[in-house]
Amino acid sequence: MHVKDAMSTVVLTIGPAHTLRQAAQLMAARRIGAAVVLDNDNSGIGILTERDILNSLGAGENPDRETAQTHTTSDVVFAAPDWTLDDAADAMVRGGFRHLIVLDDHEPVGVVSVRDIIRCRSAATERARAVPA
Repeated sequence: MHVKDAMSTVVLTIGPAHTLRQAAQLMAARRIGAAVVLDNDNSGIGILTERDILNSLGAGENPDRETAQTHTTSDVVFAAPDWTLDDAADAMVRGGFRHLIVLDDHEPVGVVSVRDIIRCRSAATERARAVPA
């Protein structure tokens, strides 16, 4: 299986000036754990995750004043749609993160998460069990 088979193509894109509260509300409404942060003036493409927001809140920071720009990971590892799920999982383990932005022609086309990989592998295992030997 490939990243394109597992990734979510509903990509939440926000700007660097969004507050963490705004980002959290948008992420919660879409039931997703990461937002792609587009900052054409500075770092390009970054990612803001639920963990970034949680760390900020845990540090006592105000989610109405803190911006995505301050908490965005900008040294992102990107995946390609034709990566295998093993490639994606290996990158996540090596980097210690749970989401990969999927780029096609330098444009974000999806996000793949550990949960997406588990879901696909679990479905493949169930299909294999259903096939009589």
